[in-house]
Amino acid sequence: MGRASKREEIAQAAFQQFHARGFNATGINDITKVAGVPKGSFYNHFSSKEESAVEALSRYAATLRFEVLTTPGRPPLERLRAHFEFLSRDTVEHGFVRGCLAGNFGAEVADHSEEIRSAVKRGFDRWASQIRQVLIEAQEAGDLDSSLDVAATALFVLSAWEGTLIAARADKSAAPVDAFFRTVFDIVLR
Repeated sequence: MGRASKREEIAQAAFQQFHARGFNATGINDITKVAGVPKGSFYNHFSSKEESAVEALSRYAATLRFEVLTTPGRPPLERLRAHFEFLSRDTVEHGFVRGCLAGNFGAEVADHSEEIRSAVKRGFDRWASQIRQVLIEAQEAGDLDSSLDVAATALFVLSAWEGTLIAARADKSAAPVDAFFRTVFDIVLR
């Protein structure tokens, strides 16, 4: 009988380590130690640290509760706010130390790894597209100014969120998060 695959343990450990420590501060030894496997096991499942980072981005996206954006029966802007409220709770509960893995990789590694840059861009494009769809629904419901450029606004909201996370981590407070909600939901999307 062959040995059981340790891919899941390695992939989960990589996700946890990259999110907690960043790409450059995480070594393959760190990943395999947390996974409880020998270093050689890493290369049985991933050709490189970059490949495991792309897998980590996929796992991270699955934690963002995008389904909140498409929940039937709730007004569009309420769904959008609920999505960001969930993300803000996660940020606060983790003591302002992790931020967004896609944003972290975008800032830390995108200039040095085309593979990671492309994965980050695809993730942000999907996220902005989902926000844009919610804004279109809000316009159709009459809850949002019909002249608002929803593509540009979706990109702005996502960019504002990513900046909020950086500021919250630097400040170690929820003040930037509060400013995000006031500005985005009480002014921009009013």
